[in-house]
Amino acid sequence: MAAKKTSQAAPAGYAEAMTEIESILSQLDSSSIDVDVLAAKVERASFLITWCNERITAAQLTVDTLVADIEFEESDFDEDEDE
Repeated sequence: MAAKKTSQAAPAGYAEAMTEIESILSQLDSSSIDVDVLAAKVERASFLITWCNERITAAQLTVDTLVADIEFEESDFDEDEDE
């Protein structure tokens, strides 16, 4: 049986996603959660975790690019001073 794909609303930002994940985890810790609700909560948490990981990866790439640019500019500046 294939997993059904549902459209998930993206959170407004990383902090909101983390807050929602924490809320879902708290609900999952409850022994009174309905099985049907459980499946939907796990699906939402999975979506949010993937969304957060994508944001972290994008941020890391941006930081790496900026650091590389700074290092290149510094090495270029150092070469100009040596002349």
